[in-house]
Amino acid sequence: MRVLVVGSGGREAALAEALGRGDDEVVVTPGNPGIPGSTGPGPEPEDVEADLVVIGPEVPLVAGLADRLRARGRLVLGPGADGARLEGSKAWMKDLLHAAEVSTARSGAFTEPQPAIDFMCSLPPPYVVKTDGLAAGKGVLVTSDPAEAEEDVRAKLAGTSFGEAGRTVVIEEGFVGPELSVLALCDGQRAVPLTPARDYKRVGDGDTGPNTGGMGAFSPVPGVDEAVMGQVMDRAVLPTLAALRRRGIDYRGVLYAGLMLTSEGPKVIEFNVRFGDPETQVVLPRLRTDLVALCAEAAAGGLRIEPTFTDEAAVTVACATKGYPVSPNVGDVVEGVDAAAAVPGVSLHWAGVDRDREGRFVTAGGRVLWVTALGPDLTTARQRAYDGVGRISFAGMHNREDIAA
Repeated sequence: MRVLVVGSGGREAALAEALGRGDDEVVVTPGNPGIPGSTGPGPEPEDVEADLVVIGPEVPLVAGLADRLRARGRLVLGPGADGARLEGSKAWMKDLLHAAEVSTARSGAFTEPQPAIDFMCSLPPPYVVKTDGLAAGKGVLVTSDPAEAEEDVRAKLAGTSFGEAGRTVVIEEGFVGPELSVLALCDGQRAVPLTPARDYKRVGDGDTGPNTGGMGAFSPVPGVDEAVMGQVMDRAVLPTLAALRRRGIDYRGVLYAGLMLTSEGPKVIEFNVRFGDPETQVVLPRLRTDLVALCAEAAAGGLRIEPTFTDEAAVTVACATKGYPVSPNVGDVVEGVDAAAAVPGVSLHWAGVDRDREGRFVTAGGRVLWVTALGPDLTTARQRAYDGVGRISFAGMHNREDIAA
């Protein structure tokens, strides 16, 4: 089978790696110079011949790429534009979750500052302020400072923070507890969960600094057993899939549930409509099942395979440029690549990278690459990942030191 992966980041690198374990041919468009099989800029996904298409990022899904590909008779893992609204509009998502009676935060959507601030002041801290539209994982502020929250509301609604994506804001009550990410493959009727993971959104150690697209992740998650996963599926994923069906939406793709494990049980923070980044980098290396077969069954509307996973642990750490997530540096030479890849259990998932005239890897985005490691337990996987990170260098490189600590 010829499989096309759409996207260019670390998630797509991990997808291509997992999809390519068998005899299937894997092509990535546009990909990047670090991902084997990358086409580079040029061909549109519609113009690349493939038996199965797996769409990585949310932006093309919201723009209807899956619909256009299906109209050409392609087998596609990824929801149409109707289902992608679940991530494209947080206000729409909240309406769907309330209709599905999914446990989630109290919230309100606003286009004017004062009503938003008034609603926020009616909630106990911490305060959560989100852009309604897509913001590459960076459109969320969580703070206990009402003045900071008010300033963020005004900046988003004025369009100075995230442009049109922030012209509507969603204000939510904040939950207290550890976070959990669960990716579930859906075929329109049925959903099966992949192994859970936990990611780290803030740029600095100890969850300090601004939100990013993610700075690291690990899997499995201690304390998250079959009982917890059963609650997640029965109370969050399956009711959401059923609510989508009631609205006439045939959802074939990944439902990514971002949850908080509260004293009252799991509560949904958000749903995304694709493989998570960086959760994919730690979930798929642990997958025993043929990913091509899993994705093909879900895309065809007949998911039968139950995915299985190794007992190994996985940890991934982002190596980011100076200035990320606000104004990342580009063009800096990346060194130590071979030394990092030589660490037992380590693989490199390239993201914001290019090559210079001499063929050297140079930075081309905020998160340059992910150092991912497998080990018999989290402690070993973590040691291996940070051993690899310690061998990588480029000007201004920074990373969190507390992933899976």
